[in-house]
Amino acid sequence: MKKTLAAGAKSGLQTTWTLGKVIFPVTILISLLQHTPVMGWIIKLISPVMGIFGLSGEAAIPLVIGNMLNLYAGIAAIFSLELTVKEVFILAIMLSFCHNVIIESTVAMKVGIKIWVILAVRIGLAVFSGVLIHLFWHGGQSTAQYGFVSVNKTAPPEGWFEIVMAAFAKAGMNILQLAAIIIPLMIVIQIMRDKGWLNVFSNWIAPFVRLLGMKENTSMTMVAGLTIGLAYGAGVMIKAVEEDGVSKRDLTLAFIFLVACHAVVEDTLVFIPLGIPVWPLLVIRLTTALLLTIAISYLWKNRDYHSERKGAVYEG
Repeated sequence: MKKTLAAGAKSGLQTTWTLGKVIFPVTILISLLQHTPVMGWIIKLISPVMGIFGLSGEAAIPLVIGNMLNLYAGIAAIFSLELTVKEVFILAIMLSFCHNVIIESTVAMKVGIKIWVILAVRIGLAVFSGVLIHLFWHGGQSTAQYGFVSVNKTAPPEGWFEIVMAAFAKAGMNILQLAAIIIPLMIVIQIMRDKGWLNVFSNWIAPFVRLLGMKENTSMTMVAGLTIGLAYGAGVMIKAVEEDGVSKRDLTLAFIFLVACHAVVEDTLVFIPLGIPVWPLLVIRLTTALLLTIAISYLWKNRDYHSERKGAVYEG
């Protein structure tokens, strides 16, 4: 048992170091950008296109902040605006598909996924869903009634020294949170692997994984992403590639599925205080993830089949 715990802890530390090298500098960069005119320029740039989604120009604020920082920051920004239920719902579904995009996309590169694939899927889903809801839902015109949200209010840092210190503190806290999740998770996975429970678990969800066009050894990757998100789940994905022999195709399909519905329960529940119906968010994300992954899996398999046929003809 000691060897299992030691191996799991070592694996967790290695994974934390691998992801930390990405998350730490990116967090510092984004935190510093908040105190420069850059954020304002970005908001000003995209404000004119908000009409495509039926949103006012100021709605660009939570979209930009949510993508530059995280989902919670985007939600906090929504609370500062007076919006209709429909506008809040559109922002919620767009942020569900596309938030914390810089860090999570950079982490995806570390796993081995092409960044343009992740950006195309996430931004594409956000834009497509926002436009569709705007065009086909004609309700939700009343003003959104926000519920109570506990927010720790602290005085904003003054001067560049305090700003830089706050950025480093935030980046350090992110790494500590990462380690607190990844290390115990890797220990649990190591125990499950040594006890043979991982094979049993894989058999349980095998039908679902096969439905999405992936092999059973992708199971832990899927579970990690669904429960703890892309950034933290990437640690499990890295180990899955190294130890479980997950193919590049299956890893890409898993990431595409998780892009649409990672941390699906937590990310849905946090929208409750916004005063919008949250069950449609859950249904939309799960349905989109299923249909998109199945479609891409089918097209990918079809392309490979035709490539093999073409190769066979040339050889013949």
